[in-house]
Amino acid sequence: MSRDLSDVTRAKDGRPVHHWRRDVIALAALCTAVAVADTVVDLIGYGPDGPTLLLASAAVLVGTAGFHSWWARRHGHAPPTADTGARPRSEERAGPSDQSPDEAATVSEEGTLWRMRTTVQDEPGSLATLCTALAGLRVDILSLQTHPLAEGTVDEFLLRAPGGIAAAEITRAVSVAGGSGTWIERADAHDLVDAPTRVLGLATRTALDAAELPLALRQLLGRCTIRSLPVAPVAPDGGGRGPEPVPVEGALEDTVMRLRAPEGGVITVERPYLPFTPTEFARARALVELDARLGPRVPRSQDVLTLPEGNDITVRRADTGDLEAAREMHERCSTRTLGMRYHGPVGDADRYLDHLLSPRFGRTLAVQTASGRIVGLGHLLWDGDETEIALLVEDAWQRRGIGSELLRRLVGMAVEAGCESVYAVTQSSNTGMVAAMRGLGLPLDYQIEEGTLVITARVGAPLGEPEGAVGVGERLSGAGESGRAEAP
Repeated sequence: MSRDLSDVTRAKDGRPVHHWRRDVIALAALCTAVAVADTVVDLIGYGPDGPTLLLASAAVLVGTAGFHSWWARRHGHAPPTADTGARPRSEERAGPSDQSPDEAATVSEEGTLWRMRTTVQDEPGSLATLCTALAGLRVDILSLQTHPLAEGTVDEFLLRAPGGIAAAEITRAVSVAGGSGTWIERADAHDLVDAPTRVLGLATRTALDAAELPLALRQLLGRCTIRSLPVAPVAPDGGGRGPEPVPVEGALEDTVMRLRAPEGGVITVERPYLPFTPTEFARARALVELDARLGPRVPRSQDVLTLPEGNDITVRRADTGDLEAAREMHERCSTRTLGMRYHGPVGDADRYLDHLLSPRFGRTLAVQTASGRIVGLGHLLWDGDETEIALLVEDAWQRRGIGSELLRRLVGMAVEAGCESVYAVTQSSNTGMVAAMRGLGLPLDYQIEEGTLVITARVGAPLGEPEGAVGVGERLSGAGESGRAEAP
């Protein structure tokens, strides 16, 4: 406690607090100096050269004192923090505790996050030269990953640059420092997560849900197009075939990587704007191998809803285990309902179910009655870098709002997956599907070509509740009044 009080006194008065023993020592030193001076005066003061020697000694003392003062000012030590209550200026600039939250936010907003990748020669000092060039622009390197190649090393940076520095200025400095093939784009706070943590998180998502694999690959590799293609013939007449099988270890060709899909097909990943590195290829292959070892799987969660007439229905995730029940639902659907859903020969409807129910290609929701019968299916399909929504509800269960409820849940899944938009393909005469899409409360784009209507919803906007919605039953009832939303 006494030490704290002395600190407060020094900070308030601005004067050091001396101990009494220091005063005694100083007084004894002064008395000793006076005695020595008196002896010297007695010895030389009365000699023939006494005055001259005294003047010379005085001059030496004055010069020594002046030199000591100059040296002390130039090389003096900063006072201890506990004695002054202040911190060095460098700590005051760097310490976060000296800034208010508003000031800290202002400072962070002045900086811009960038992701940059460049290739440098694999020789000592090349990375140091590059870092020196970035430091000259006051660009802070937040993280660095290296990707060794045969002809050099690809360095991937996460940078924070002053707000006034443009991307072209950064790439120009990197080029002068020896970087080549430089690519740069704006980053966000999600990029601040280090690579191992991000990869582990993506692996966890993939392990829990097989439908997460394409999304995990896209988040791992950035903006890219991912397609899952079967090896067997895909055209109705058998004329078109999928790609040739790839080796077990996959294949990497500059901006295209091909991986063996768990079900035997091929996963193709394309990123034309930036070549893949062997490190990225190895990470993607590890995710696909994890998915293959775990096999098809979906989360086993379900919601029980009550229809306006009192019937209970269950909405849950579906997979290939529901193939037989889905075929039975097809048999109970009318030709018109199947034609609106599949836009082609009704007799070929069953052949699509293997693809639609597979979690490798998207997510499927099934509506099940209390007796266990499936009466509705909703599909969220990964279509390259786009996302498609499709609905099918059995005729006897239409006009009860089931389709609208499925549509809202599928859009919610798309938002969770980070999709920017979803689209539905239907016929221009299907006013029910149009009404269901409008009931989402999202911005919509319409494209009509030869009777086919493509409705695109931008899911970045918040989902809106249909007018008059209060409870689940009322929401289902109200949506059903808008038209044949359950027979797209």
